[in-house]
Amino acid sequence: MLNLNRRFVCGFAAAAMALFPLAATAQDARELTFSAVFTQNDIRAEMMEKLKSAVADSFDLQLYYGGTLFAQGTELVAIQRGNLDMSNVAPQDIAKQIPAFSILTAAYLFRDAEHLSTFFASEAGEEMVAMAEDQLGIHILGPTYFGTRQVNLRGDKEIRTPEDMSGVKLRMPGGDAWQFLGEALGANPTPMAYSEVYTGLQSGAIDGQDNPFPNVENMKFYEVTDQIVLTSHLVAFDLLVISSRVWDEMTEEQRTAFQSAADEAIAWSTEQHLAREDELAAFFEGEGLKIYEPDLDAFRSHAQTKYLESDLSADWPEGMLDRINGL
Repeated sequence: MLNLNRRFVCGFAAAAMALFPLAATAQDARELTFSAVFTQNDIRAEMMEKLKSAVADSFDLQLYYGGTLFAQGTELVAIQRGNLDMSNVAPQDIAKQIPAFSILTAAYLFRDAEHLSTFFASEAGEEMVAMAEDQLGIHILGPTYFGTRQVNLRGDKEIRTPEDMSGVKLRMPGGDAWQFLGEALGANPTPMAYSEVYTGLQSGAIDGQDNPFPNVENMKFYEVTDQIVLTSHLVAFDLLVISSRVWDEMTEEQRTAFQSAADEAIAWSTEQHLAREDELAAFFEGEGLKIYEPDLDAFRSHAQTKYLESDLSADWPEGMLDRINGL
């Protein structure tokens, strides 16, 4: 009987020792909370799942999508208050606190995803990143491209120039930078929460919205609109950010691993978005939407003139526009 008990105790101890490292790892992994407005069906949600898996040894990312934890536009303040650790923050939200950052929200600034990536890897990009990090208490992991924004409308009115957009109630996110973008397109910008846009289009409360193709598909806006005007007015990106407090508390090894994992996830997401944009034009046409290109020179000229004549451009860093254009 004594030998049996001894065998039982030894077996139990061995099992406990085998389980202990797993328990310790789970306990040691620091929990980080992430919130974003995009849905779980979004490519960027899969990007975050990839990041979560890559850093799981040291960090337990709790991922909240669809604005369920923090509403669109409130994430940056939540990070600053210590209520949130990570988010995909729109540059327009940064511009609310740092007016100079509004240059990165201007229409027709970046030509494509490659130009965007090249800028953030440049000295000029590093200066803008440092400006945000120094003033806002965040660390920017990188820009997350999610497509080129196009105008998506109800009705069959043909849009060729900004003048044709006069009187069009175009949903734009809240905030001065977003609203000004709508004006720069010639429209009547109307602030509305992202989650309310489908119903707004369906009811006629708004005439249209602007988003990249993948967002139009994810949110099923194609079901309640009739046309897509290929204005290509904004290379859409957010910034994947983490609280400086959290970043500074990491070891150097953890920061290197976390940044590397973020870089890989962001690069994968960019590739997926570019491929998906190519596929979706045919899909939308198959759903009955009319897709066409307006007079892009007229839109570009109108928008750039509006920006340069506005108070927004007065805050832009001297020479930054030329440096971006020269990349």
